[in-house]
Amino acid sequence: MSTPDVRPVGDLPNEMGKTAPRELQSAGIDSLSKVSEHTEKELLAIHGVGPKAVRILAAALAERGMSFRGGD
Repeated sequence: MSTPDVRPVGDLPNEMGKTAPRELQSAGIDSLSKVSEHTEKELLAIHGVGPKAVRILAAALAERGMSFRGGD
């Protein structure tokens, strides 16, 4: 059985593919503002969210003058 393509999820970048946005949404993170409430380490701990997704999120946050929560 295939997993439905849930894109777009809020304002999360489509460049992340299917898995990372779906897993972020499952964790209650469905917008860049919610992404910014977490550290990179916390996001990487979510199954399906890898370094590439975090790099894409970092660029999207920077475009909006935002960043990950400090603490890494």
